[in-house]
Amino acid sequence: MSDAMQLTGLAPRAALAAVRQALEAAAVPDASFDARELYRLAVGRDPRLDDTPLTAEHAARLGKLTARRAGREPLQYIAGKWDFLDFTLDVGPGVLCPRADTEVVCEAAVDLLREMGKADPVVLDLCAGTGCLGLGVKRFVPGARVTCWEKSPEALPYLRRNAVNALKGAEVAVREGDVLTGWQDMEPGSVDLIVSNPPYLTGAEMQELMPETAREPAMALDGGADGLTFYRCLTGPWQKILRPGGWLVLEIGYEQRRAVLDLGEQNSWVNGTCRQDYGGNDRAILLQKPVDLG
Repeated sequence: MSDAMQLTGLAPRAALAAVRQALEAAAVPDASFDARELYRLAVGRDPRLDDTPLTAEHAARLGKLTARRAGREPLQYIAGKWDFLDFTLDVGPGVLCPRADTEVVCEAAVDLLREMGKADPVVLDLCAGTGCLGLGVKRFVPGARVTCWEKSPEALPYLRRNAVNALKGAEVAVREGDVLTGWQDMEPGSVDLIVSNPPYLTGAEMQELMPETAREPAMALDGGADGLTFYRCLTGPWQKILRPGGWLVLEIGYEQRRAVLDLGEQNSWVNGTCRQDYGGNDRAILLQKPVDLG
């Protein structure tokens, strides 16, 4: 597929079939979807609506993109941008790829903030990465005062760009900080809601990553031996940063529901519930700080 002459002059559907076959041969999941996206990136048109044979320039570009994806580089990194909810984020090597499953976590946080009815709630997005969660909150609760925390020097440039550009005029604050210690610098009772997609893969899972996931930063994936290192901190000392009645909304791995809810119970959280993603997997844990717990 690196030879552009294989694609030059082909009709769009024929070129699309050739790309799909190359991706299937490399065991790329959902090769048909990825082939369409690569065509759009290379040619700038939807292959299903296009009837123009590929020029040598477009063929060369498509061949190079196909080779990268066949090498199992994440499609999000190849594109350089990726949609989340109804906005678009900058993304690339060094930052966790935004995923559709995480949209459910954001929607849960937005629902809770709307139920609070506060005009300007204070919200933290911890382990923010691209900022997708914090920006999603800001998108649907415009009055929210959102701060996105991120430690990784590789991820921070993406977060800073997205914080300013993703919502076309509505910005969120960015703070460089370590979630495992950052609570020490926060005023108790100063935050209405914390939302986070922390690293949650176990040590064993880190040894069995798909090739695409292995290209993503380990810092954003590795949750310690049992996958719960960050949940212990978030359900523990971060609780004092929330006001009484405030909420903690966490993304989890699909097998972590019971373990994270147990951590909530051990740390005196109440009203713990779990929401599933659109694939039917457990995905978001919601925990409330008791009103009578200062």
